[in-house]
Amino acid sequence: MAKRKTAPKPEQNDGHELFEALALLEAERGIPADFMTDRIKKAIVTACKNTYGTEEVDVEMDPAADKFEVYLHVDIVEEVNEPGHEILLETAREADPEAEVGGFLRRRLDTKQFGRVAAQTARNIIRQGIRDSEREQMMDEFKTRHQELVSALVERVDPRTGALSLRIGKAEAVLPKGEQIGSDEVHEGDYVQVYVVDVRDTEKGPKAIISRTHPDLIRRLFEKEVPEIFDGTVEIKAIAREAGSRSKIAVLSHDAEVDAVGACIGARGARVSEVVSALGGEKIDIVEYSEDPQLFIAAALAPAKVLSVVPAADGSRACRVTVPDGQLSLAIGNKGQNARLAAKLTGWKIDIRPESGFYGEDEPEAPAAQ
Repeated sequence: MAKRKTAPKPEQNDGHELFEALALLEAERGIPADFMTDRIKKAIVTACKNTYGTEEVDVEMDPAADKFEVYLHVDIVEEVNEPGHEILLETAREADPEAEVGGFLRRRLDTKQFGRVAAQTARNIIRQGIRDSEREQMMDEFKTRHQELVSALVERVDPRTGALSLRIGKAEAVLPKGEQIGSDEVHEGDYVQVYVVDVRDTEKGPKAIISRTHPDLIRRLFEKEVPEIFDGTVEIKAIAREAGSRSKIAVLSHDAEVDAVGACIGARGARVSEVVSALGGEKIDIVEYSEDPQLFIAAALAPAKVLSVVPAADGSRACRVTVPDGQLSLAIGNKGQNARLAAKLTGWKIDIRPESGFYGEDEPEAPAAQ
């Protein structure tokens, strides 16, 4: 087995400044010193390959002892053909009397004497290491918040597009204008609640897809305000939303003694009011879910009173709903919104008809909502 000998150490500064810089980097930017130590070792190996043509290098780093030493393996030979990593037997024996041809000597390097290109290569690898660590941190930050409600700090409002640059923990994200609620009035320094729809690793780095218009934003807001939803006693079965205007949610109680709708509304409407406030005044209808489609459809059309729900004879998810003549407009809603949301909530195509079968002069025939 080849002997591993170490040549006498040349004068070299210890690693105090290096480890001090790594500690500062960890404290200020959250980049683990161990992560950067590994990157520095790889950078030095690359630098040695560029300078000496070999990757046979030992990099010894011990922060506790401020030790930072680099050793290049040089082969012991009878005739030197590659001066960069070969040494004559006679010269090797000056450092180690037991040196033999075929073995190698560990020669300590002064890293300050690396060539300009090698040093630049090392710096580039270290910088890339910092970027990689920050990228990993951002990805982890987003992953822990995937499909969750988060409070984000508004750092900038783009005057041209209206997009918001947000700070989520240590990560950054952009909320496009299209994912904002129309009634939002946001300024730099404000906090907004957003829903993290998805997390993607793109060529430009981790990206969080965030929204204030997503239906599940309402789900998370109610989980926050209603303990019975958070602990599973009450379940949100369906949500239909037209962000910034109106939403409907269907809820079901798994405890006979708990009123699902009442739990969501809260005493004097306190709980639902908090959700409405977080959504900039968006109206919310809370209805009771039922496995019986007729009961569910009737509840979904609230606040209108429903007289009957008749499913289609062909078995399709379509039905005809009859309401009192005076409540046709209420059932349909402004520009058809109430009927449209009820159809989305239930998953049924709903054809609304007045009890008399005749439409008043000011009430055009209602198209089927779906």
